[in-house]
Amino acid sequence: MAAPLTADQARTAWLEHLAHERRASPRTLEAYGFAAARYLAFLQRHRGEALGAADLGGVAASEIRAWLAHLRGGDRPLSPRSVSQALSAIRTFHRFLDRRYDVPNPALTLVRGPRVKPGAPRPVSEDQASGLLAEPGLDPDRPDWEAARDEAVLTLLYGCGLRISEALSLNRRDAPLGDVLRITGKGGKTRMVPVLPAVRRAIDAYVAELPFVLSPDEALFRAPRGGPLSPRHVQATVQRLRSRLGLPDSATPHALRHSFATHLLGAGADLRSIQELLGHASLSTTQRYTDVDAAALLGAYAAAHPRA
Repeated sequence: MAAPLTADQARTAWLEHLAHERRASPRTLEAYGFAAARYLAFLQRHRGEALGAADLGGVAASEIRAWLAHLRGGDRPLSPRSVSQALSAIRTFHRFLDRRYDVPNPALTLVRGPRVKPGAPRPVSEDQASGLLAEPGLDPDRPDWEAARDEAVLTLLYGCGLRISEALSLNRRDAPLGDVLRITGKGGKTRMVPVLPAVRRAIDAYVAELPFVLSPDEALFRAPRGGPLSPRHVQATVQRLRSRLGLPDSATPHALRHSFATHLLGAGADLRSIQELLGHASLSTTQRYTDVDAAALLGAYAAAHPRA
């Protein structure tokens, strides 16, 4: 007779389900796996014994609230947003337990996470975006191919509204780019994104300088030693560039994606089209950009109107 499934084994099965069946991103897997590990560790300390998967159906609402309070306290307390994300991960974990192992937990319906005020995206201006895209080529100490690579990646983020992971998912076979780029985003959702001539030129310039011979299935963007470029490198590059340009900390790689949406909205694009281009599952997510555009309009009014 097989031994009962442990809680840790159930967590492993859940992560495999997310990776292979739900096609969750590596970042999501890391965040969800970490949240579930902390959750199980807290419960085992709280109860003083190892937990089986079946035991998770009996976790009380008071225990879940105690875990949330634990996340908010201690030497490294989490923000309300991070606590809310951790609770969301645990809800997903328990839904998996219910469906896969018939271990429901009705107590979760009694638990509410902290209130989180949705923050409006913080885009950069058109001039700031242009500066970020041009700055890599102005550094005389960097090899030409690395400068061309950084410019190509940032141009993809701003010109096509891509996430970092989406830009770095391009393979050698994708270049040169056509008029439309097929992107697989969050949740395995595929969308078609138009490619501007400026984006195509930036990719062509990088490929012309690329010192490595790549097979069609290898990642297009490469690190200095030849391995695939990492998201951390892109973040560090933008951090260095914004320091040189005197831009605020909010000028991040993801801010270029926000700017793509905000500048399209300001130019008259409709929300539904922007939703499709960004790959948002819900229109409510895209509607946050109307707040940004309204704020920019009011700022321009205040700066220009003689009665302001």
